[in-house]
Amino acid sequence: MYVCLCKRITDEQIRSAVHAGASSLSDIRNSLGVASQCGKCGNLTREIVRETLADYVDDESMFYAAS
Repeated sequence: MYVCLCKRITDEQIRSAVHAGASSLSDIRNSLGVASQCGKCGNLTREIVRETLADYVDDESMFYAAS
């Protein structure tokens, strides 16, 4: 789905940027240009970043050995 219509950025592009190391709206703005024009996509972008980071942390915790 398109998140930023001004720059034609999708949720998948945002998720990919998070998997590549982005961890904030500022990081996404710097790498993809999202929320750099009208700004209406900022809140949704921030939400996608948070969800993706939470999923990433949950996935990583499954691989730690039990103590």
